[in-house]
Amino acid sequence: MFTYEFWTDMDFWLDLGVALMILLLFLLWRKLFTKYFFKMILSLSKKTPTDLFTYIVIAFNKPVRTFFVILGLFFALKAAPFEIMEGATLSRLMRSSIIFLIAWGIFNFIPSSSVLFSKISTKLDFEVDKIVMPFFTKVFRFILIALTLSIVLEEWSYNVGGFVAGLGLGGLAFALAAQESIKNLLGGFIIVTEKPFTMGDWIKTPSVEGVVEDISFRSTRIRTFAQAVVTVPNATLSNEPITNWSKMGKRQITFELGLQYDTSREKLETVTRRIEQLLRNHPEVHQETILVRFDNFGASSMNVFIYFFTSTVMWAEFLKVKEDVNFKIMEILEEENVVIAFPTRTLHIGKDAQQELKKEYSVN
Repeated sequence: MFTYEFWTDMDFWLDLGVALMILLLFLLWRKLFTKYFFKMILSLSKKTPTDLFTYIVIAFNKPVRTFFVILGLFFALKAAPFEIMEGATLSRLMRSSIIFLIAWGIFNFIPSSSVLFSKISTKLDFEVDKIVMPFFTKVFRFILIALTLSIVLEEWSYNVGGFVAGLGLGGLAFALAAQESIKNLLGGFIIVTEKPFTMGDWIKTPSVEGVVEDISFRSTRIRTFAQAVVTVPNATLSNEPITNWSKMGKRQITFELGLQYDTSREKLETVTRRIEQLLRNHPEVHQETILVRFDNFGASSMNVFIYFFTSTVMWAEFLKVKEDVNFKIMEILEEENVVIAFPTRTLHIGKDAQQELKKEYSVN
């Protein structure tokens, strides 16, 4: 228990007051830095020719603000009239905190560096796929975390190299347990290097169909057209056939238009030529391949073969173009008084059969 002399020791309260004043002073500097100094540095950085300095300032904003608090606690504990921990431990904790704050700032800066790299590559006319930078951003962040952890452990006198070497058979067991994760990581590298798709592409595989949202070490996120997000392991995706609908330059439409057999030759030819002219003049129809031909005599109709492509590959726009073409074909048929056939059968009865039917009905 605290004695009376302890509570009346003026030196103790004076030292405690000094420690609290130091902490409050650093908290005040932190507030001033946030309100004035940081804004001034940010405004100056925006006047530089590149955005590099601006990204660095933004990335290290929170780590620097946290640094003021840690520095205040460090000096406050140094000046305090009591000892919470040994001086060597406190110094080691301070150095570990600085390492962590530097890593935090670099961690924040890594995505910005990918943006800068994309801008530079655009200026140099060097194309970089959209899926590459997010993937390598995650790789660099993972490496940074591993390095930071190892440096901090070394600071606390842990032999990281000896720890890894000492895994022995345990390391083999760990490698076997992590085999699936390694497969997914290699699958991610295969996807990034071969580039069967990129962010925002519409793809179809035996597992899923949808739009690619993100790729990480382990998996790729794909949003289906039902707005559900499907996470596919990279190892699975890299070993499947992938149809990339977004890579299409055009989208196919083909069908047969069946017309009634009582349609005259002139009407059939007129309808065929007008449909072809419709497609030739349609702004959303790709003009490279357009085929409209009287193809064959079907079981219950004369069939006109129609084959063309839309310029758009987007599903909703494709359906809109297809609908517009169908409506205009109906308009042509109405103007020419030509009727679309439906499946019918005509029954021919011989004379002998007719006589027998007449006798049967006459008797009845």
